[in-house]
Amino acid sequence: MTILLTYNPRYIVRIRYTLRKINRTLHLKKLWYQDNGNWKWLKEKATPVASLNRSLWRLSVPSFSFHFMLGLSAIIATLGLLSNSAAVIIGAMIVAPLMGPIVGMAYSIAMGNRKLLRRSSLTVFKGIVLTIGISWLTASLIGLKTVDSEILSRTNPTLLDFGIAMAAGMAGSFANTRRSISNALPGVAIAVALVPPLSVIGIGLALQNWEITNGSFLLFSTNLICIIFFGGLVFLFQSYGDLKRAKKGLVFSTAVMFILGVPLTLSMRELIIEQNVRYQILDLVTDQIDTFAKSDIRSISVTPRQNHVEVDIEVAASVDSISQAQIDRAKNIIAQKIGQPVDLRVEIIPSQVFESLDD
Repeated sequence: MTILLTYNPRYIVRIRYTLRKINRTLHLKKLWYQDNGNWKWLKEKATPVASLNRSLWRLSVPSFSFHFMLGLSAIIATLGLLSNSAAVIIGAMIVAPLMGPIVGMAYSIAMGNRKLLRRSSLTVFKGIVLTIGISWLTASLIGLKTVDSEILSRTNPTLLDFGIAMAAGMAGSFANTRRSISNALPGVAIAVALVPPLSVIGIGLALQNWEITNGSFLLFSTNLICIIFFGGLVFLFQSYGDLKRAKKGLVFSTAVMFILGVPLTLSMRELIIEQNVRYQILDLVTDQIDTFAKSDIRSISVTPRQNHVEVDIEVAASVDSISQAQIDRAKNIIAQKIGQPVDLRVEIIPSQVFESLDD
């Protein structure tokens, strides 16, 4: 048999082009697997169960450092609330170590670890009692009777606070399972605000104001149960534990959330009504009612009641510039506009302006 080899330049060109293409592909593949191109070592891995278990056990133990830092956090939060300082309150949130045992409760529910659940629950309970007690003692010793906006903002929780607690609980649990983002935990503590509501409870007890105490207790309960429930779901989603062992804890948490959802929904409804009515009244007072045309409106407060709406307006005006007849006329206009009976209260702050005249 004779094999004939025929020289064809086109075949040679194609072979060379194919070899170059193969060589380029191999070169790129080599670069990909080199240290500067291989990103597999950066792939995020979940914390091993044994390591996470040890970490949360440490956070759930009621040690001296836990009580000491939590006590200082309670003092800082109470003083910040009484002085109406948001920056000080944020500092108290960062110092507080209460988030650790609460996440431990979420983890123990997902894993079905009753021993850890008892330990973390006891730590949380002792932390709650300690924080409320120190806040009550601090507020009683200082003796301030004023209730400012930072305190009032934590006495009327709504479904918005439920959403914040839900997201913060998920973030807190996820951050504990990823070492690369563990530095996000202080931000979670700021978002969910555990110590300030407990401090408000202590302040309410010192002032014997049960409305403040009950409202802040509802806020803390919402934060607590949302962290436990949604944190447990995050652990389950990442294969820490299984649904069968976590079933009882999740069912109980769900029942508590539904119970808390009733007052939160009512508060949310009142907030929406209040804001809508407030905007309507603000538009009326500033643009359509002549009664307050020559006055400086300082604040407008709207409080929905069962059968009527209470409206408190604070204005700065000269003496005798507004009469009772004008207030009654303004009340009738507002009631007609919003379609509800109105109790209007106007507080007039006398103002007098002096100007120096040139000779």
